Amino acid sequence: MDLQLIFDFLRQLSAHNDREWFQEHKMLYHSATQEFDKLLTILISRVGEFDPSVRHLQPKDCTWRIYRDVRFSPDKRPYKTHIGGFLSAKGKKSLHCGYYFHLEPEGSFYAGGTYGLTPKQLQEIRYSIYDSIDEYRNIIENKKFKKYFPTIGEDRLKVNPKGFPKDFPYMELLKPKDFSVWHHLDDDFFTQPDYVDVLVDLAKTSKPFLDFLNYTVDDFIRNN
Repeated sequence: MDLQLIFDFLRQLSAHNDREWFQEHKMLYHSATQEFDKLLTILISRVGEFDPSVRHLQPKDCTWRIYRDVRFSPDKRPYKTHIGGFLSAKGKKSLHCGYYFHLEPEGSFYAGGTYGLTPKQLQEIRYSIYDSIDEYRNIIENKKFKKYFPTIGEDRLKVNPKGFPKDFPYMELLKPKDFSVWHHLDDDFFTQPDYVDVLVDLAKTSKPFLDFLNYTVDDFIRNN
């Protein structure tokens, strides 16, 4: 498994992000995706040891096309300069929380959670946190969890969400606009002999958080 081949391809693509170059180097692209599929196959198997719900996945179930949708974007570069895989029991297009592995020169990371929830779904998660605050705090205040994932959500409400007592002492836990966690990975990380073990440990550490969210997300989808 040669992840440096992936990084080399992505660096070249970033420097020559046009269709002519891509067509001339399509074999390099296919080699890079094959190496990434090897990594995903291992991760599916290893994550499946503690989360059997993802065991049925194949790499093709977890990845996206490299072509960018530029129709409504001022950035007209035709290709993504990263490669990623999302391990979710209900598929990469679902709102069901999963494990995301992102490779990009100087921008790699692991993330867990879900994006794109509607305001109503976000509110349901906030109600779940409010109703089960002790359980939720036990998850996110776990020493190892906090070491890997010190922040929850990329963006936050500037005011308290509506529908909760003003004196609720953990109001800050309800303010994220998305419920995701992430851990950045240096390029050198992937040269270490135990990098797969660390990726698996990141996923395993995030699992209680994902399980908590999925209880509400899946219930909402079932009933709406």
